[in-house]
Amino acid sequence: MKQELLDFLNTDLQFVKGVGPVLAARFDDVLSGRRVLDFLLHHPSGVRRRDLVDNVMDATTGDVVTVPLLVQTVRPGRSFRGRRSPTQITCVDRAGNRVIIQFFNANFLDYWLQKLPVGAWRIVSGKLERPGRGGNIINHPEFIEPIDAADKIPRSQAIYPAGEGLTQKTFANVRDQIFAALDGNVGLGTSDDQTREFFDAMRAVHFPQTPDDLSPHADAMVKLAYYELLAHQSAIAITRRERADARHRRTVRPKKHDLMDRFYDLLPFELTSAQVTTIQEIHDDMRRDIPMMRLVQGDVGSGKTIIAMAAAVMCAETGAQAVLLAPTDTLAQQHFAKLQPLCEKLGMVCECLTGRDKGAARREKLISLKSGRTKLAVGTHALFSEDVVYRDLGLVIIDEQHRFGVAQRSAMCAKGNHPDLLALSATPIPRTLSMTIYGDMDVSIIHQKPAGRKPIKTTKLPMGRVGALIGRIAAQIDAGAKVFWVTPLVTDSDETDMTAAVARHEMLTQYFPHTGLVHGQMDKKQRDAVMATFADDHSGMSLLVATTVIEVGIDVPRATIIVIENAERFGLAALHQLRGRVGRGSTQSYCVLVHGDNITPDGTKRLDVLCETDDGFVIAEQDLMMRGVGELLGTRQSGWIQYHFVDYREHRDLFKLAARAAADMTTPSSWVHDLMYMFDRSTTIGA
Repeated sequence: MKQELLDFLNTDLQFVKGVGPVLAARFDDVLSGRRVLDFLLHHPSGVRRRDLVDNVMDATTGDVVTVPLLVQTVRPGRSFRGRRSPTQITCVDRAGNRVIIQFFNANFLDYWLQKLPVGAWRIVSGKLERPGRGGNIINHPEFIEPIDAADKIPRSQAIYPAGEGLTQKTFANVRDQIFAALDGNVGLGTSDDQTREFFDAMRAVHFPQTPDDLSPHADAMVKLAYYELLAHQSAIAITRRERADARHRRTVRPKKHDLMDRFYDLLPFELTSAQVTTIQEIHDDMRRDIPMMRLVQGDVGSGKTIIAMAAAVMCAETGAQAVLLAPTDTLAQQHFAKLQPLCEKLGMVCECLTGRDKGAARREKLISLKSGRTKLAVGTHALFSEDVVYRDLGLVIIDEQHRFGVAQRSAMCAKGNHPDLLALSATPIPRTLSMTIYGDMDVSIIHQKPAGRKPIKTTKLPMGRVGALIGRIAAQIDAGAKVFWVTPLVTDSDETDMTAAVARHEMLTQYFPHTGLVHGQMDKKQRDAVMATFADDHSGMSLLVATTVIEVGIDVPRATIIVIENAERFGLAALHQLRGRVGRGSTQSYCVLVHGDNITPDGTKRLDVLCETDDGFVIAEQDLMMRGVGELLGTRQSGWIQYHFVDYREHRDLFKLAARAAADMTTPSSWVHDLMYMFDRSTTIGA
């Protein structure tokens, strides 16, 4: 790609006419970047038609209409008892139908009167409303133009996902200037055919004429999706080749101790065949001169932690050190509580290091790590702080691997000399996609639950039966059970009828006085303390009301019931993760999905899927088929790569085509390097 074009793509949006630093900052919030390239990758999500009509009665309430109107009268807004009525401009269309244009901001009255002078015809475009007997009303039209300037109103308007302070007109202005520059003086005209083809497809997506132009099967969308996947798969192929390169080889550590047999003898349960297979794959990887990069993908409660422990024991057999990196203090403490007793029986020193460690206690742990005495360190980001030094870091284990960025993983691995990397993920990816999404890593899939675990019995219940549910829960608590009660919100809102955690906690405390409450707005130490009390078998707290802060990493074996309110509002993956908070022991566990009265057919279908299966991979496949990429890539599915143009559901064949093309390249062409730059795939998910 020509340097002139690259420089233009890197131009800060504040230098686009009409933008400036304030709007550029707002674009940054929406685009996660403020370059011209970032704007191009943020494509429209829909199309709004603005076809010209002469008679507003031909339009349906709620439609966007573009209609010639004769301005007749103006009634300015008036203040009365602290409230102000809107300014109303009365017009008629060519069929004589009255249309009232309303404005609610008095500060711009002179501007509107200038745009809509009495006695003049104007073309007005906006949403048509018919409130009660109020006739035809257009509030704050988006376009007002003289009759001879009708061409300034787009017949097809691209609608961009926007944010605060950014209008669709602003997006259109920036888009028009960018493509005018591409047509003009930034070197695109003399570029090679592939580059021009790429930007032609980009133009088609940014100037859609119908909604079909933005469908996953539209030619331009398919082309851009393939290019993006090719960039990703090429980066993966490069990573694999570099790992196999002789310059990246390492000396295999010889075995110094026999610990694995003792490890197996100490386990109070039988490993599943999937766990045994995965441990063997890790063993084989760690005995190679190429550093291991393996992802263990397992469903909630499938036993990934014990596999991580087995890998740490293998590392300790060579005298090297291992770290287990967790995303939160709570999860790190839980891992430490589970693994430290096992380490002690094996003669391995295990320490926990988090941001909470200060002063002398922290210094002692750092000395133990530097000397090599500590063989397994469990912790958070503190494990790769600048002052943390390891004698011989041989294995990095990352739990909930999607919660850590590439730079964080690299910083951790940089603490050792080509250490092995083992990533754990509880975000199920359909088997049909996992090998291409995680193509730079070897993937082990644990598809079995540990022996003795019983399937969680899942039922759905209408909100009206919550009273009866409380009675049944009381009987279970009397028998020794612990219960999670999940709500989608922290506090009540006027904008929704969803149950809030604070209100539900107050209500349940009337029945269960020692009910706990945790949510994301609480102080972290306070939240962790409540969770620790709930997890304590000897505490009097048997019921915990929570938001989705408990979705990942909370392990309370005595918890056998989880109630999820407004379950129809959650995605399948989120519901499955929440359900995974119970069923972690040998006692029968239950999940109750409480739904509202106005549940949609899609909501009913999601709950039915949960009631029919507890296989996370089956659920992920159903989630993919039902919702596609749009909803899958919300915050609760952050384990999925967030592509710009790729639809996981509709572009499955493209994954395979791109992977095959990347694998066949001996050396990526300059064009492929350009694609990796534009789609930011120079570093991959497992780097």
